[in-house]
Amino acid sequence: MREILGRRRRLRLRRKEATARLDAALTCATVWQWPVLPGVGTAQASPYGESVGPGCACPEPDCAVPGAHPFDPGLLAATTDERMVRWWWTNRPAAPVLLATGGRAPCAVSLPAVAGARALSALDALGMRLGPVVATPTRWSLLVAPYSLERLGELLYAKDWVPSSLRFHGEGGYLLLPPSRTGAGQVRWERRGAPLGTSASAAAPWLPDVEAVLDALVEASTGAPGGGSRLAY
Repeated sequence: MREILGRRRRLRLRRKEATARLDAALTCATVWQWPVLPGVGTAQASPYGESVGPGCACPEPDCAVPGAHPFDPGLLAATTDERMVRWWWTNRPAAPVLLATGGRAPCAVSLPAVAGARALSALDALGMRLGPVVATPTRWSLLVAPYSLERLGELLYAKDWVPSSLRFHGEGGYLLLPPSRTGAGQVRWERRGAPLGTSASAAAPWLPDVEAVLDALVEASTGAPGGGSRLAY
């Protein structure tokens, strides 16, 4: 009887997680107007998203980001259409939620988790207003206002050195969003961010300019283990 009750509880939890992923995808796409698409997911996952193996569902046997990237559909399929989003996550409830960054959607800068925590502390000490921050077991990502590659290039050129562990998610990129689960583990909000407008139920989160946070991210990554040269997906 205990085994049956345990299975039922796990099944309810998996269904709850699947519903949470669909709700998150719909909020991003239809409320915030952020284009999303399902990630490839893991090769060994239950129908409701419980990962039981680290392998990626893509054909690459040594995938560096198992379950956490686009595959089918490809990144260009990202959409804000409610019907498409519902169809995707109804048929693939275990699929991670991916944001297609750039354009009119947010961009992001990610760095190793240890450096991310250090950067947030430094920015908080400066009284900096931050937007949403996404955390995985290995990396933290700060969402920022859309930037062009030209503008990013100018900012990076002005630096004496930029750690290779920093990753920039701009036009043509993507970012994993909560409450996804991949081969690396659970994805969560470290900071949810404040709404852009006065209606917390309808407004997309406010986003800082990348220039406002870049110095702190570079400094924190430089002081990370390996001097900021370890990518650490």
